[in-house]
Amino acid sequence: MALSWNALALLAVVALVAGFLDTLAGGGGLLTLPALLLAGVPPLAALGTNKFQGSFGTGMATYQVLRRGRVSWPDVRWPMIFAFGGSVAGSVAIQWVNTDGLRVLIPVVLAVIAAYFLFVPRAHEPPAQPRIGSRVFDGGVVPAIGAYDGAFGPGTGSLFALTGVALRARPLVQSTAVAKTLNFATNVAALAVFLVAGHLVWAAGAAMIGGQLLGAYVASHVLFRVKPLVIRVLIVVMSLGMLVRVLVG
Repeated sequence: MALSWNALALLAVVALVAGFLDTLAGGGGLLTLPALLLAGVPPLAALGTNKFQGSFGTGMATYQVLRRGRVSWPDVRWPMIFAFGGSVAGSVAIQWVNTDGLRVLIPVVLAVIAAYFLFVPRAHEPPAQPRIGSRVFDGGVVPAIGAYDGAFGPGTGSLFALTGVALRARPLVQSTAVAKTLNFATNVAALAVFLVAGHLVWAAGAAMIGGQLLGAYVASHVLFRVKPLVIRVLIVVMSLGMLVRVLVG
C-alpha cells in the first residue's frame, strides 16, 4: 500500500519517541501501533509492521547493553532461546484458538504490572534472595511470557522486568536491561510468523527503523544513569496507558 510522505515522516517521529520509552520502561507499542492504524495500515499488517520496526529498537538496546558489558551474553543466551520459542508458539497458536480469553488476560496482566510497581513498597528494589531458581525461571517463566508476547500481548518488556525483580532478585535497572534482550528475541520470533503470513507494510516499517534505532540508542545510554525510581514511575505510567487503551479500544 502507498503512504504519503507526511504519514511516513510522522511514523518516523513516533518511532523515535517509542524507541526511547520502550527501552526504559516498555510499552512503545502504545504509540506505534495506533500511529500505524491512523496512517491507514490494515490491522494485521499493522501488527506485523509494529513487530518489524520494534525489533530494530530492541535489537539496538540489546546490542548496546551487551557491548557495554551491562548484560552478560552467557547469562541471557538460553533465556533468549526460550523466549524465542515461546513467542513462536504463541504467534502460531493465536491463529488457531479463540481470542476471547486473551481479551480478559491482557488487562489483568497490565493491571498487575501497574499495581505491583505502584503499591508494593520499594518495588524497584529486589528481594534479598531469588524466589525461584534460574532453571525454573528461564525454562518456565520466560517462554510463558514469550508466548504471551507472540499472542500480541502488550507490556511484555515490563512483565520481563517485573518478574526479574520479583522472582530472580535482580535490581530494577539490571532487570530492565535483561528484559530488552528477551523482548528482542520475542519480537524477532513473532515477526518471522508475520513475514511468512505476508502481514507487513515495508514502506511504513522502513520509515520507522531510523527512529527506533536512534531512540533505543539514546535510551540505552540513559538507562544506567537514571534512578530506579524513575524507571518504576515510567513503567507504571506506560502500563496504565496500555491498560486504558485496551479497555477503551
